[in-house]
Amino acid sequence: MKRREVLKKGLVGLGGVAAATTISAPAIAKERMEINMVSTWGRDFPGLGTGAQRFAKRVTDLSDGRIQVNYFASGERVKAFDSFDEVASGNAQLYHGAEYYWKGKHPGFAYFTAVPFGLTYTEMNAWIRFGGGQELWDKLAGDFGIKGLMCGNTGVQMGGWFRKEINSADDIKGLKMRMPGLGGDVLAKLGGSPVSLPGTQIYENLVSGSIDATEWVGPWNDQFMKFYEAAKYYYYPGMHEPGAMLGIGMNKSWWEGLSKADQLLINAAASMENDVMMSEYNAKNGASLKQLVEEQGVKLRAFSDDIYDSFGEAAEEVFDETRQHSALANEIHESFAKARQEVGSWAKISDQAYVSQRNRVLGL
Repeated sequence: MKRREVLKKGLVGLGGVAAATTISAPAIAKERMEINMVSTWGRDFPGLGTGAQRFAKRVTDLSDGRIQVNYFASGERVKAFDSFDEVASGNAQLYHGAEYYWKGKHPGFAYFTAVPFGLTYTEMNAWIRFGGGQELWDKLAGDFGIKGLMCGNTGVQMGGWFRKEINSADDIKGLKMRMPGLGGDVLAKLGGSPVSLPGTQIYENLVSGSIDATEWVGPWNDQFMKFYEAAKYYYYPGMHEPGAMLGIGMNKSWWEGLSKADQLLINAAASMENDVMMSEYNAKNGASLKQLVEEQGVKLRAFSDDIYDSFGEAAEEVFDETRQHSALANEIHESFAKARQEVGSWAKISDQAYVSQRNRVLGL
């Protein structure tokens, strides 16, 4: 009896100590952090720029203000195409842009935005998350001191704006066209002259005649840029960017120094923007296209099958050359091609088949 009484009192005492410990334990305050983020987009540019700004704000909001992101649009801290080096050097912690802008450093970067006859938005997500794409991106970007994550998508892009009709592959010969990435290499194979320009410089070059044609994104963005004032023929679909993924690139050493919780927070914010941006483009492109045709007199045209066949033949040549660049370039291409075949064959009898039948029934 005495032993039970002693034990009972002891347990009560221990409970009191535990309760006191729980109540009085001080909260562990995490250190405040300030991040400099550069971008390849103009400030407040619809979709691309606003999406990057939205991501920056979301990181701050998710951390309840503990992580302060200082956002710099293109030209405010560095020029658009200097963003990569700014982050790799550690002068800024992260950038938002399109990875194919860095294909001059390694052609493999193009696959992590878009390549000709490449992946749609849903196919890209599948490859990056479950098909080995992220691991290969880490391997490639890591060699340059960068860690990349998906952070936006524009979906299937338009083929571009042209001053004249494009009736055959011969019409591309001698054409000066703004088109970055491997898509520009396809254009070159057909006798065109690809030009790489940041978005802020396209309109002035098109109006002045320095370029004959340009691709950009789709109706929503293209209407904002007023390309219709200089070129009236608007072609679709774009073979060069079937699901252009945008990304953030972070200084690798900085990223690895973050806590697991902060890494997850940034990853979550980027993943959310990847979804939100695509939703916004899908919601706004249709109305913008209608206005372009009905109010701005734009002449909507589809590339012929013969032209698309020429694109396809040229793309295979470009892919062969890209694979010969290095073992890593070949590894990235093979992984991409495997995902395109496996995910694409499923899409053919799921999304593609359904949408085709739905639109036929509804007369869309």
